[in-house]
Amino acid sequence: MRKIFFQNLLLLTALVVSFTSCQKEVSGDTGNPVETPVDLGSKVRTSVSGFVTDENDAPVQSASVKVGIQTVSTDEYGYFKVANVEVSKNAATVNVNKTGYFPGIRTYIAVNNKAAVVRIKLLPKNTAGTVSAANGGTVTLTNGLKINLPANAVVNAGSGAAYTGTINVAAQWINPTASDLDRIMPGDLRAIDENNNMKLLVTYGMAAVELTGGAGEKLQIAPGKKAKLTLPLPAGLAAVAPATIPLWYFDETIGLWKEEGSAVKVGNTYEGEVSHFSFWNCDVPNNYIQLDMTIHDANGNPIPNAWVLITNTGTNMQGAGYTNADGYVQGAVPGDSTLKIDVYLNFCGGGSPSYTQTITSGNTNISLGTIVVNTISNSASLTGTVTNCSGLPVTNGSIMVKMNGWFSRYELDGFGAFNIPTVLCNGSINAEVIAEDNATSQQSTLHNYTINTGSNALGSIQACGISTNQFLNVSINGTPHSFTAAADSLSYFNNNQTLSSINAFTSTGTGTGNSVSVLFSNSGLGVGSAQTIVELTTTYITEPVTYTAGAVVNITEYGAVGEFISGSFSHTATGVAAPNTVYTITGNFRVRRFN
Repeated sequence: MRKIFFQNLLLLTALVVSFTSCQKEVSGDTGNPVETPVDLGSKVRTSVSGFVTDENDAPVQSASVKVGIQTVSTDEYGYFKVANVEVSKNAATVNVNKTGYFPGIRTYIAVNNKAAVVRIKLLPKNTAGTVSAANGGTVTLTNGLKINLPANAVVNAGSGAAYTGTINVAAQWINPTASDLDRIMPGDLRAIDENNNMKLLVTYGMAAVELTGGAGEKLQIAPGKKAKLTLPLPAGLAAVAPATIPLWYFDETIGLWKEEGSAVKVGNTYEGEVSHFSFWNCDVPNNYIQLDMTIHDANGNPIPNAWVLITNTGTNMQGAGYTNADGYVQGAVPGDSTLKIDVYLNFCGGGSPSYTQTITSGNTNISLGTIVVNTISNSASLTGTVTNCSGLPVTNGSIMVKMNGWFSRYELDGFGAFNIPTVLCNGSINAEVIAEDNATSQQSTLHNYTINTGSNALGSIQACGISTNQFLNVSINGTPHSFTAAADSLSYFNNNQTLSSINAFTSTGTGTGNSVSVLFSNSGLGVGSAQTIVELTTTYITEPVTYTAGAVVNITEYGAVGEFISGSFSHTATGVAAPNTVYTITGNFRVRRFN
């Protein structure tokens, strides 16, 4: 069965509705949905949270996440949250950047003062091959993606100067039938066509391509030149793929695809010429409508983090999204179509849905109201309460839960309680739980539970004993500078078990911001150890300097993974040019361990 994705559903907070279970409102006439004009100027205020993972579904820590003018970083679970930020109503974007990966970008339709939830899976930016700028050449991936560059056709992307050295080509093919397409593709498959109308795309394959020079500088195709891009077609799509298809590139500045050129089907591939490189997509455009629903359990409680899969039964196009804390999900879907809605309460990668409904869309927006997911044979729930260090209920907190390899965060109710519905994949499973008290910046230790079908009472978990405060303070010639989470980005890395680094940078507002990084040895790392500083860099010292040998980091706390490392350091540096300024540097830190 062929599977083509049309949309990553957009996740917002619940609307106040009065519909009963499974009731739907389908207004308007039949016929093709009307054209959607482009409106990127309307602004709303929203909040958004989510998780960022790597290609192996492992959490990505310290990725930079930008929404509107705010920038935050992911924690050790790959989690981030941006609150009360102004965004484009019709194309709000979550931009994730991490060294070694292509940008991860999710676009959604925002509603004023409503929250969104996203999951983003980053694609590694691996060098697929090299090409001589003077001679040109072709880079071919094992999956069949090809990038052909003509001779003398590349320039420095920043200066526009002709580039004559070796071109490094990083590339990834994005399979349109991949089960995780909704997490790895950029945007939400909405686009602006050549007539300046908004469309919903049916993808037959995407590619991410970046060109860099020998010094790491970004390169682009020269004005007036074009490169040839060949995208493979999965066997299940080749027979139904059109002979000619529009090409679309992803405009990262607005979070939407834009039509530019076309590609021709040649065997089991699409071939087309492109005038620049970013993300490219072979797609058929369609009109669309918006669909929303709220998911509750049988007791009337909203179900957060449910996976909602919608299939166009006529084309097998699919879209997916995740409910937020209020159980709400909303987004763009094809009009004039029969749509099958499946709700999953787990991330098993298969199995039966917990709820199924089929509807017929018309040419106007649809609200399904509240959908009730009833108990099924392999369902389970996690219940319990969280108290603070005084034994009182935590009224401003959450719990982080890892089940089936997935992290999810659940907010506590006003009485410090939680009730988490799920479905077990295979018999019993293990759940890892950490409770957090945001008001006192305290957390519990890691708790492990065996979860069985039915109700699982976890009892009372005390969010106490481990401070969640993270900071790096540094003084340079008596002038203090401080970085604190979550306003700033702080991270710890253990690099190949030989070196460690503490990193901090300003991550709010716009622009580049300040940073401090301390790289030190790992030999005998533990409480009371003195680790040799290998390198210290900071934006607060702008001239080239030499550092005095023998400086160390004194470790005062070294918890388990997921806990914290603390310490202090001192160093001396001297400017290499007159007047040879001497810099006395002292600092201390506390950062959560990722590894």
